[in-house]
Amino acid sequence: MAEGREELKLLGTWASPFVIRVKLALSFKGLSYENVEEEDLYHNKSELLLTSNPVHKKVPVLVHSGKPVCESQLIVQYIDEAFSTDGPSLLPAEPYERAMARFWAAYIDDKLFASVLQAGRAKTEEEKAEALKQTFAAVETLEAAFKECSKGKPFFGGDSVGYLDIVLGGLIPLAYVGEARFGIKLFDSTRSPLLEAWVERFGALDSAKAILPEVDKLIEYSKAKQARAAAVAAAARN
Repeated sequence: MAEGREELKLLGTWASPFVIRVKLALSFKGLSYENVEEEDLYHNKSELLLTSNPVHKKVPVLVHSGKPVCESQLIVQYIDEAFSTDGPSLLPAEPYERAMARFWAAYIDDKLFASVLQAGRAKTEEEKAEALKQTFAAVETLEAAFKECSKGKPFFGGDSVGYLDIVLGGLIPLAYVGEARFGIKLFDSTRSPLLEAWVERFGALDSAKAILPEVDKLIEYSKAKQARAAAVAAAARN
């Protein structure tokens, strides 16, 4: 990676899709940074995190020359603007296209990720089925958005990776874990052939491969997290 002209620190946890999203942006822009891993977000958040994000107390937080920027989508936009001469531009230059990229980015988090999360937390089969129905409806909508934004080219950004590729790219590991653990294939050749091909294409890029975590490691983390949550719930009932 290119040497950063100013100090960059990223506060996060390696498995978070939102932290992965920011790391992808930094990687594609060719920026070096100090990775500060939060060891225990549930019981022992660092003082740096609490002072950097006093409102939500969540990761990721990018600290640029002492100034914190919070929320993954805002961080990616900030990186693109603050380091406009480093690496490729992520957000479109044309105002309408830039507005649409931000619209679909919000859709990815508010609809797709939210419904995936709901499916994972469902307590009954009925709740899970409804959440999956919403998830796959969101995938089909994003399939149409990809067709519109890419204009027949390989990425949301066209010939090269853009803002939406980074935003959705952070969720790729989550999709693989869902398939491996629960048999739920988020993107497939029937419902979303364009996005299925995009996942393979994006994941094969060197800047993505350098960041995306190993699926086996994520699966073990997911199992451990689920077991810990079950133990806490059982202790609360006793």
